[in-house]
Amino acid sequence: QVQLVESGGGLVQPGGSLRLSCAASGIIFSSSPMRWYRQAPGKQRELVATITSGGSTNYADSVKGRFTISRDNAKNTVYLQMNSLKPEDTAVYYCKVIYDGRHYWGQGTQVTVSS
Repeated sequence: QVQLVESGGGLVQPGGSLRLSCAASGIIFSSSPMRWYRQAPGKQRELVATITSGGSTNYADSVKGRFTISRDNAKNTVYLQMNSLKPEDTAVYYCKVIYDGRHYWGQGTQVTVSS
C-alpha cells in the first residue's frame, strides 16, 4: 500500500522559511521521481518542484531561487526547503509519486505566509 505523509507546514511571516517533508512507504523510493505541488484557494493545483531518482531537479518559475527540493533515500523522504516566502506562496502543499502507472498523493500540509 502506497502512502505519502507530508509534514512541516505552518504559519510564517513574509521573508521566512519552512521545510516540508514527505515520508513515503510502499514504493521503491530510490528509483521513484518525486514531486511537490501546491493549491491555493480558488486556484488550480500547480507543480512546484520535481526531483528525479538521480537527483536532478526542476522548479516552477515562481519559486526558482527560493525553494529547494531534495531527497534522502535512506529515509524514504523528500523535502522542500522554502526560503524568502511570500504571501502568494500560501497554499496547501502536496507530494506526489507516480508508481506502477498510478498517481498517489499525500494528504497535504497547509503553508500560510502572513504578517
